[in-house]
Amino acid sequence: MLASPHDADDALQETLLAAWRGLASFEGRCALGTWLYRIATNACLRLIAQRPRRITSSDHGPAFQDTADLGAMVPGPVWVEPLPDEFQPAHGSHEDPADALARRESVALAFVAALQHLPGTQRAALLMREVLGYSAAEAAELLSTSAAAVNSALQRAQQTVRDRMPALSQAVELERLGEAGLQRLLADFVSAWESRDIERLVSLFTEDARFTMPPLPSWFDGLAMVQRFMVERVFATPWRLRPLWANGQPGFACYMRQDGVDCYTLGAITLLSLRDGRIQQLHSFLDPAVHRRFGLPLELP
Repeated sequence: MLASPHDADDALQETLLAAWRGLASFEGRCALGTWLYRIATNACLRLIAQRPRRITSSDHGPAFQDTADLGAMVPGPVWVEPLPDEFQPAHGSHEDPADALARRESVALAFVAALQHLPGTQRAALLMREVLGYSAAEAAELLSTSAAAVNSALQRAQQTVRDRMPALSQAVELERLGEAGLQRLLADFVSAWESRDIERLVSLFTEDARFTMPPLPSWFDGLAMVQRFMVERVFATPWRLRPLWANGQPGFACYMRQDGVDCYTLGAITLLSLRDGRIQQLHSFLDPAVHRRFGLPLELP
């Protein structure tokens, strides 16, 4: 709903306080979970009305054509933020494949970003019907409206999201690549990045690759510009990468070492978006507040 773990924390706190205060008046006419979902949904809708829409780099402005000036940090509750995965996919996992696919699709960066282009009630209707699996009548009860209004909101939301989503979700891309293929791709990425082998690295990207880095406004579109940015800016320093997962997507904690310093410092959380077995986007989050959410060490020896 909110595209930010920090905003979700605020909504959760408001939900729990409202539930505690209203518990004495809960009469059991609906399930406790339904009652809590109604409170949480209303908390989210209030936050959506009060705060600016969370955006991605391409929403903020056009791609940069020069690597010399990356612009000033854009502060405040502006950007879509990553959500660390509580569940770490692992070889031999017993999770039902359909459940894993649905879970990954419901939190993928592209899906969350697309939701931010919807009014609050349309977001809620889409999530209730397609992610939580509520009927139109159940969603209508939660939103204090009619089933017809829910279905109408759902149809409008589906069209908007469909227009902004890639043809295949990241969950499907990962499924097609397979565990062995994914591990090969990630190992090649780490090896090329840490050795600063730019030719090998860009061979892993699609021709329309993108590199974003909120809260900086700068982002680069197309393989040529991404390669130029890496050569001229990214690989001016050595790096070490540590794997992680967020939003159902693979990524890395990226540690950099400045001249004259004998340790590597956490500089970015970078998530990968894949297409046809290659890397189509690198979402590099530079905000230290985002980094803290992952509970990672700030330095590596």
